Amino acid sequence: MFRWCTDEVEPHDRFEYWREVRAKGLFGVTAELERERRTNFFGEFSLRQLGGAGLVELKASPYAVERSTSDIANAPGDAICVYQQLGSGGWFGGMRASDFSIANGSFATSHTDLPYRTAPQGSGGFHLRILKIPVSSIPTQDKRMRELAPRTFNDPTLAPLLAACFADLGEAAADDAAAAADAPPLVQTSLVQALAHLALIERGIVRPGSRRGQAALRTARLSQARRLIARHLQNPNLAPTMVADLLGVSVRHLHMLFETAEKSFSQTVTDERLKRSRRLMREAPERLIADIATSCGFESLATYYRVFNAAHGMAPGDFRARGSDGL
Repeated sequence: MFRWCTDEVEPHDRFEYWREVRAKGLFGVTAELERERRTNFFGEFSLRQLGGAGLVELKASPYAVERSTSDIANAPGDAICVYQQLGSGGWFGGMRASDFSIANGSFATSHTDLPYRTAPQGSGGFHLRILKIPVSSIPTQDKRMRELAPRTFNDPTLAPLLAACFADLGEAAADDAAAAADAPPLVQTSLVQALAHLALIERGIVRPGSRRGQAALRTARLSQARRLIARHLQNPNLAPTMVADLLGVSVRHLHMLFETAEKSFSQTVTDERLKRSRRLMREAPERLIADIATSCGFESLATYYRVFNAAHGMAPGDFRARGSDGL
């Protein structure tokens, strides 16, 4: 994990250092900002290596960016980038295709070695999450991957799948921060490959019904199903029917998704409820255990005690008294 912020250098050097860090961590661009505005420039940059790809998050004051033919010649990347717009919006232009804007929460994709220009919309500056996936690491090999000029995702059904995969990838990276860099966890690799193939599905290079297309959709739907579970944990009536409806699949298909995972649907719900209850006991030691049980979706206090004791060999009150955070 690499993090850098312009606060680490003197104001008059910030923009020059930003250019360097951005080029090394992502790819080289021509970055321009009026000299009189450079002392007020601010930027944050992070890079994580995950499953053979680089996950970048950057925030920065407004400035102009161009990935020119000379930038590409000096530092070719040969990678596919999947962008998640987190800020107020951005503009892309200068390509063979028409210019476009990307709104907050939207996604775009491109190959690194095609020229473009970009700038943030409004005064909020840049805030992006970018997954940079080397073409050589993608099982699907198709020459059209190197012809992907920047473009937004036009299929609205893919956006929640992409968002779920991005969120899970960030959480997997945090959970596995101590893992060896040369042995990335399987979950990270599967999420990276799912994002790559979802991008290729959207651009018409991979068919959704193909083996790799179906694998990507399964991984992404499982990620989304887990996040839907987390979002609705407080509901004691949380059931497969409810999540399947929200996901837009049959109950049978939902259970098939969890057949490929370590835990079934019901085990996932129980584990998530227990995890949230433990966190609440640590964060709010004054809160009544009965209130915590209800807020986590347990149908009764007796059920909560029974499930907690079965999982951890102690009652919730004993866990709280020990002040243990190792469970």
